[in-house]
Amino acid sequence: MEPLYDVIVVGAGNGGLVAAGTTAKNGFKTLLLEKHNLPGGCATSFIRGRFEFEPSLHELSGVGVPGNRDYVYNIIHDLGAEVDWRYEKNMFRAIVTGPDGYDVTVRSGIKGFCKSVDEAVPGSYKKVMSLFKLAKHDGKALDYITRKKGKPNKLVMALRYGNFMRAASHTVEEVEKAFGIPEKARNIVNTYWCYLGVPTSELNCMHYLNMLRSYVEFGAAMPAKRSHEISESLIKAFRDNGGEVWFNSKVTGFLTDDSGKVCGVEVNGQKIYAKEVISNIIPNNVFNMMDQKKIPSVDLKLANSREFGVSVSTIYLGLDCSREELGIDDYTTFIMNHPDPKVQHDTNGLYIVNCLNTVIPESSPKGTCTLFFTTLCYGKDLPDLKPEEYKKYKNELAEKYIGEYEKLTGKDIRSHIEEISVATPVTFARYLDTPDGTIYGYRLSDWDNLMARVAHEAKEYTIPGLSFVGGHHIRGDGYCSAYYTGSFIGSRVVRKLRAAQEAEKEEASR
Repeated sequence: MEPLYDVIVVGAGNGGLVAAGTTAKNGFKTLLLEKHNLPGGCATSFIRGRFEFEPSLHELSGVGVPGNRDYVYNIIHDLGAEVDWRYEKNMFRAIVTGPDGYDVTVRSGIKGFCKSVDEAVPGSYKKVMSLFKLAKHDGKALDYITRKKGKPNKLVMALRYGNFMRAASHTVEEVEKAFGIPEKARNIVNTYWCYLGVPTSELNCMHYLNMLRSYVEFGAAMPAKRSHEISESLIKAFRDNGGEVWFNSKVTGFLTDDSGKVCGVEVNGQKIYAKEVISNIIPNNVFNMMDQKKIPSVDLKLANSREFGVSVSTIYLGLDCSREELGIDDYTTFIMNHPDPKVQHDTNGLYIVNCLNTVIPESSPKGTCTLFFTTLCYGKDLPDLKPEEYKKYKNELAEKYIGEYEKLTGKDIRSHIEEISVATPVTFARYLDTPDGTIYGYRLSDWDNLMARVAHEAKEYTIPGLSFVGGHHIRGDGYCSAYYTGSFIGSRVVRKLRAAQEAEKEEASR
């Protein structure tokens, strides 16, 4: 059947929004399908009483500040979307309990960050600074490898990016130890490991250092009206460029032609055809909606061999007093049961407390504030609960983390709770339709790390007519990674469609 669209994008999450916006802006007839009544996936908001909560975004790297913009800002801005960005004054406060604990507040800016670590661990300034120099050098190398589609010139790599070649296959901690960074300083520097879901003893150093540099050098940002402001702005830009979006439209099948090429989808009881299909849905779920005989065995093996990333449990609190009354000065506070990221990971011994009012004072009604507590966990590790036990489990979760925070900080939270909502991996599984409720796509460690994905990106999935974007793509999850993959894949599809148009014109002229 003749395709009705040039491109169909399945899922209006972060990656899908940018991919659809990219193809529409370049003049291709694009249909965006979303199962919910709103765009954004995790980039949304929800209301409880008089409070509007941010479901998942802690802070966004890659935005930059006026006069020093980074790639996320450029991607969103170039699509015609506008966002009111707000910025943190400090990077984070890190509190480690126990005999080897510490309480450190780390400032923004590379010099400020290094000085903060040096104040906690005297003599570490130059050694920590060396990490940022390496990150800046290796960020350029990663961009070069990506531009060359995983096939860079070996001579260029050896002569221009030699330090990258020496460090790229190592973990974060292996590189830090090679620089002679003391253990306590390493642990402070590695506080952000949880944003990638893999401890630094396993995490590829280039991946972590590039994320860290982006936060520290360009600043951490938040949209003034929650992450839903980004989603709504991207949808508006998409429509302004002629894009068509169907909400409340869950895709139930991916269609293939006789050659095995994906040529459309089933949605709302009808078959819709397109020249190219881009999926913001994790490959495991897509393959369950396809003719199994049409899926190359190498693609099935890749999807089945990957380990699902972590999910989260989050407690959202609307409080009837201001953050000034509570004495909360930090937007992001990491609370950990041990200094070592590996122990934190293995024991679920880390949680993050965010107070959005420190960055956006008007984010809740005057005289109030919001807090949300987030801890990493695996959906597969949740207790086997009966439906009637689930509420009790969530209440106990809230009691545990709120109680620990009150005891640790001396702040009275419980008597000020006006609204409370608790999300678990079950919540995210129901909302996102991801296995085990993962919000991190596939786990980025061992053989499936960032470097391996970048080097073999062209062979990631080989089904003609089908591309993937989002947290399960080459850079893993996180808002920034999703925006990047949406732009990267959207641009690739544009080039492919333009090449086909040129070939058709040439054929017609003969």
